[in-house]
Amino acid sequence: MANLILINSIPEEARVALVENGALAEIHIERTRDRGIAGNIYKGKVVRVLPGMQAAFVDIGLPKAGFLHVSDFYPGVDELPMIDADAVEGGADGVATSEPEPVPLLDAPAVPEFSVTAHETEPIPAPLEERLRRGDEILIQVAKEPLGSKGARITSHISLPGRYLVYLPTTNHLGVSRRIEDETERQRLRDIVLALKPPGAGFIVRTVCVGLSKRELQADMRFLIKLWNRILKRSEDASAPCQLHYDMDLILRSIRDLFTSDVAKVIVDRAVDQQRILDFVDSFAPRLKTRIELHEDAEPLFDQYGIEPAISRALERRVWLKSGGYIVIDQTEALTTIDVNTGRYVGTRNQEETVLKTNLEAAREIVDQLRIRNLGGIIIIDFIDMMDPASRQRVMDAFDAALRQDKMRSNILKISELGLVEMTRKRTRESLSHQLTEPCPSCEGKGRIKSVATIAYEIMRRIRYVAAAAPAAGRIVVRAHAAVAAFLCEDESLAMDALEHELGRRITVEPIEAPDHARFEVQAA
Repeated sequence: MANLILINSIPEEARVALVENGALAEIHIERTRDRGIAGNIYKGKVVRVLPGMQAAFVDIGLPKAGFLHVSDFYPGVDELPMIDADAVEGGADGVATSEPEPVPLLDAPAVPEFSVTAHETEPIPAPLEERLRRGDEILIQVAKEPLGSKGARITSHISLPGRYLVYLPTTNHLGVSRRIEDETERQRLRDIVLALKPPGAGFIVRTVCVGLSKRELQADMRFLIKLWNRILKRSEDASAPCQLHYDMDLILRSIRDLFTSDVAKVIVDRAVDQQRILDFVDSFAPRLKTRIELHEDAEPLFDQYGIEPAISRALERRVWLKSGGYIVIDQTEALTTIDVNTGRYVGTRNQEETVLKTNLEAAREIVDQLRIRNLGGIIIIDFIDMMDPASRQRVMDAFDAALRQDKMRSNILKISELGLVEMTRKRTRESLSHQLTEPCPSCEGKGRIKSVATIAYEIMRRIRYVAAAAPAAGRIVVRAHAAVAAFLCEDESLAMDALEHELGRRITVEPIEAPDHARFEVQAA
């Protein structure tokens, strides 16, 4: 089945679903009031250096200081010489000298297709306390969002991804996305970028570059170099802490990162977002505009494609396998554990074969859950014990094969004799559970329920659906838990006023007493 990108948005929240082979593969959510900062570039001020940890805390103007480890420190990044973008030569294939004006293609530094493991331009470092002192002003980029009680992870090894390339101004590294598997194409792209790039400039070739011409790569390279030069110029005149560069919103970010050649359609349910996407795509790949559609059916987009129930399932602790077995996923502050069980599956008379089949099915499902739930950090998987080493190897081979579809970088240790697999998966943002739920007050935080904000935004979407289904109704009545009603009327009062104006209906919110604040009613009156 064709892959799809589904975009559902209201002014307060955007949700982007990547559908692969008819099933939800990834879900990305961004709320206007809690917009992420990964990829933003700041001029910060060092507030504390910790010699024992070889790290520093840097004030970047946020409530919590950013954490900078010595491995992420590049001294004098804001003193790097500016590179002349016109030095990007077109070679002998007739590249035009006039440069198009692409839409700014700015992104978080943690593009999951690649990793840079060496900083070629940096000598063997001295201890951090000899290179960095309290009060120093440095240019940094947010590598990881603040997670829980921790501040943002920051780096001075800047990366600026475009549609086709990623510019690494602090290295001379040239790499190709590991997801481009054809060796001939990898070498062709490497040769093109090597011929184009100025000395001292580092670049990564992204997956979407397959089949591109030198002309397209040249335009992207020039744009990224000019962007970096503008950031350096702003830094010269700025006082720390201040923001120098900010990332674009989730919708356009997703179009750039997820809209690859294997995506047949992008379906969006707001006309204003469709137009923004069309304008954006027109700047780098006008041929893709025909794949962008506006959802105009009465049934909500995420309901029509089964995304809403898939999100609900992704918040559950237990995931059933088709065979009757199941996996249990538990998240803690330190790590995530995944336990595999045979459940209702009794299989054949051969116990080893029954266990093997369950583990093989679980291996594929676990990778699907890692992607949908955006689980990262340390992950421990407890497969059912297998006595035969050949069976353990088959499970690991299946697990490795499934992980090849995952864009996030991961490191895996071999399966142990007890059936345990230890792995790490790159984490740049909160998991789906932490985004959509909050500690349950009734069980003192031992479980999780949907947050007040999540319920409120579900109500806003339901209001639009009810209004469309009852065009003659003059009023929409919302009955919700008192906490949810207060959030709508106080925290999102401006949004509710705008919604009334948009629909041309009066919206009445009535608080009700209910043990579960997820219960609500929306009716036309």
